[in-house]
Amino acid sequence: MPAKVDKNACTGCGACVDSCPVEAISMQDGKAQVDADACVDCGACVGECPVEAIVME
Repeated sequence: MPAKVDKNACTGCGACVDSCPVEAISMQDGKAQVDADACVDCGACVGECPVEAIVME
């Protein structure tokens, strides 16, 4: 399952964008957004999020 972002918890720091090896995460309206079709389910972004706003479901 692709990564999911909790928009309420996301602070828009961009750490996840830089951590994604396939560039599946972008910033939209100041929040992270995951392109589910591009996500390879590696979980790299989960550990990089300082506010734990990203989960793998």
